[in-house]
Amino acid sequence: MDRRDLLKMIVAATGAALVGLPALASGQVPAAGAKAFSAADIGTLDEIAETILPRTKTPGAKDAGTGAFMAKFVSDCYTARQQAAFHAGLADIDKRAGGRFVSLAPEARAVLLRELDAEARKRNVDVSSTGESDASGPTPHYFTMIKQLTIFGYFTSKVGATEALQYVAVPGRYDGDLAYVPGTPAWATG
Repeated sequence: MDRRDLLKMIVAATGAALVGLPALASGQVPAAGAKAFSAADIGTLDEIAETILPRTKTPGAKDAGTGAFMAKFVSDCYTARQQAAFHAGLADIDKRAGGRFVSLAPEARAVLLRELDAEARKRNVDVSSTGESDASGPTPHYFTMIKQLTIFGYFTSKVGATEALQYVAVPGRYDGDLAYVPGTPAWATG
């Protein structure tokens, strides 16, 4: 199983468990005085997303405009505390990169993101074991937010939904007994 197939299964299984999705669903108003994302921030987010979901035989995360999506989602749907953690995380990534993440070689980018992913997984396990998941509890690790938004932004974009996944416009005929051919993309509609 390749990485994209695994990510597709994760998205299908976790769907709405994204950080900030409850705020989007409830129509929460963006936090007052929220820090805006610069063009450089969006460029960094694009490069991080492209490292997570690179272009292969299908378009990558940068092709889907995932950096701009993340900036908009964070600004419009995250609480002030989550936004602060996200912005601090971007600064931390650049600091760990020794200046700017975008100046690292592709291999060094992947190594740094793997380290952050391991750190985020450990923190998420620690947070979930304490049972603190309410709004006053700890915020998720910033890399968890970045990774979730990368996957969410990519697979809900036109590029991700039509070129990485199969797409059939709805409404359409229902076929409850469709033959599955191993190796075919997952469905973007259902």
